[in-house]
Amino acid sequence: MKNTNVLISGASIGGPALALQLSRYGFNVTVVEKAPSLRAGGQAVDFKGHTHRTVLTRMGVLKDIEALQTGGSDQVIVDADGHKLTVIPGEFTGGEIEIKRGDLSRVFYEKTAASCEYVFGDSITSLTETPSGVHVTFERSAPRTFDLVVGADGIHSNVRRLAFGPEADYVKHLGYYYALVGVEGDFGTVSKMYNEPGRMAAVGGPKAPAFFVFASERLDYDRYDMRQQKDLLTRAYAGLGWQGPALMEAVRRSPDVYLDSISQVSIDRYSQGRVVLLGDAAYGNTLAGFGTGLAVVGAYVLAGELKRAGGDHRVAFAQYEEQMRGYAKIAKNGNAGPFLAPRTPRGIRMRNWIFKYNFLFGWMMKMTDKFANDIALKEY
Repeated sequence: MKNTNVLISGASIGGPALALQLSRYGFNVTVVEKAPSLRAGGQAVDFKGHTHRTVLTRMGVLKDIEALQTGGSDQVIVDADGHKLTVIPGEFTGGEIEIKRGDLSRVFYEKTAASCEYVFGDSITSLTETPSGVHVTFERSAPRTFDLVVGADGIHSNVRRLAFGPEADYVKHLGYYYALVGVEGDFGTVSKMYNEPGRMAAVGGPKAPAFFVFASERLDYDRYDMRQQKDLLTRAYAGLGWQGPALMEAVRRSPDVYLDSISQVSIDRYSQGRVVLLGDAAYGNTLAGFGTGLAVVGAYVLAGELKRAGGDHRVAFAQYEEQMRGYAKIAKNGNAGPFLAPRTPRGIRMRNWIFKYNFLFGWMMKMTDKFANDIALKEY
């Protein structure tokens, strides 16, 4: 086995999932994460179908995840007076297995903490490939050389920027933003969702934080400045009916606000020399409900191909891309913005009809199952 010294950027889900598989195959793994610690809580993510269950079983984490699952809960779509219009069933919003993002990250981290090196509060500043490895410099740590580098650092991937080029060359804004906000207040125990043209707000139930999606041209703001994010969100939701004023007041008080665009990554290849991309860094973030599954399946395939190729990154990266390119097409073609926050009253009514008529809902569920299972898994 060669090229066993691997650096992974990103400790959310894809990075630790890859670290788990690589460490089992005899690789020496270091994970660097910009945040000072694991990020707790977060929105609910889900897995669905035979493919996801098979990968989680082979990784040895299925039972751990099932023990922490939140259970998909129905979401009531309401009008401005709070009257029920229709219900989004829990099996649609929560898949077969639903878990908070922070809990899922912790499962993978705890499985790898003893076998892998984690460096929190640091970030890569340069990547220089040599014939025998990649020389890496960091914001805080001393420079090091690794055999391979993996960018599992999200839609705004630092590794992709350093190895492939500017974000603007690969990330396309799809006309919507979303926000996750930890809110305090009496918003009820039932998950509710309210729409006005181009705006959606959802709150209540076991899936805190509050969730917002709104149509917008590209916004210029600092992703690490929470005050700017709050200001943008409250302006976007000015005059919102239903519980809008109370929600915006809760946003202003919240210590936990995350705002980002719904965007699409379009990239010709997932690897460049000894550097390879995983998860949202490669497949994009269209908020269509497939991102977590894509990241975990991608981690399984990438680690397996490196093992099968004896660490030969040229062979392994090509096989990884061949398998994942077709499977990830749903991220390339999807955009949850128009579904969650239709821009017209008619669009809102048509979206609601899907959940009123069984045949429309059944068709949509069949399509999501097809996309989630559209890969022939190898057994490494």
